[in-house]
Amino acid sequence: MRHAAGRAKVPLRASNLIQPLFVHDRGTNEVIPSMPGQVRHSIDSFVNEVKRARDAGVWGVALFPKVESQLKSVMCEEAWNPDGVIPRALKAVREEIGTGGIKLVTDVALDPYSSSGQDGIVIDGKVDNEATVEALVKQAVCQYNAGSDIIAPSDMMDGRVHAIKTALPNSIVMAYSAKYASAFYGPFRDALGSAPTPGTDKKTYQMNPANAKEALLECHHDILEGADYLMVKPGLPYLDILKSLKDFSAPLAVYHVSGEYAMIKAAAEAGRIDEREEVLDTMFAFRDAGAELILTYYATQVAEDWLKHY
Repeated sequence: MRHAAGRAKVPLRASNLIQPLFVHDRGTNEVIPSMPGQVRHSIDSFVNEVKRARDAGVWGVALFPKVESQLKSVMCEEAWNPDGVIPRALKAVREEIGTGGIKLVTDVALDPYSSSGQDGIVIDGKVDNEATVEALVKQAVCQYNAGSDIIAPSDMMDGRVHAIKTALPNSIVMAYSAKYASAFYGPFRDALGSAPTPGTDKKTYQMNPANAKEALLECHHDILEGADYLMVKPGLPYLDILKSLKDFSAPLAVYHVSGEYAMIKAAAEAGRIDEREEVLDTMFAFRDAGAELILTYYATQVAEDWLKHY
């Protein structure tokens, strides 16, 4: 017997959502053409968006920096500058709203700060794992001292979770454990100005989309190193990976990435789909596959309005 669709058995709440936000060191906001509805926020605007997300009940916000080109370098020293845009944005939020009500999640990776656009330090034409991990620890300590609640390494270097946990034993680490070398990141790289140098890619350290076993192995290693959360990125193309991780000991997060967001926006603007229904379909798919937390550019909008009418 066929059954009509009924009330969702897996709940979707504002407390399942994380809002990614882009912040830059300029006094006004800048639109991101490849991501309609998203902007690079000034620090003041960023603080207001954090308050808006908090008031909507969103679990957390994830910070991503647009770094001025003159501050980028081979060694990525700006990543742990205590006066950099991310530490100052964190401190501005703390001064305005204190420590309660919403989690601040900071990205640990070097690509926004790198003159090559790679997630690590390039030595002799290759990303050097050891040198990169040392730099990532400095970046994580800088963020933690500035007020980050959740350290989220997205770099995919070997051993970085253990190194961060050793330096910051009381930190909470949300590891990008199953992060694929994906074409879905294009609009995000536009937002940060962090695309790799033409002719290069990130396939030597991000995962092969055709290798599911590698995802399970990477997640297992991150748990052994002390990860408090595991993340799958991108989201929809890898629901099978998310589902296969449900029995792992760490709670799961998933990133509904910029390319997924941009596709929905484009189809909705063309009148091909109902944007609200498509987004909620996607969110429930993530929850049903096992995600406790969902990073999505729709987080605050879903929490403020769309969930109330579902």
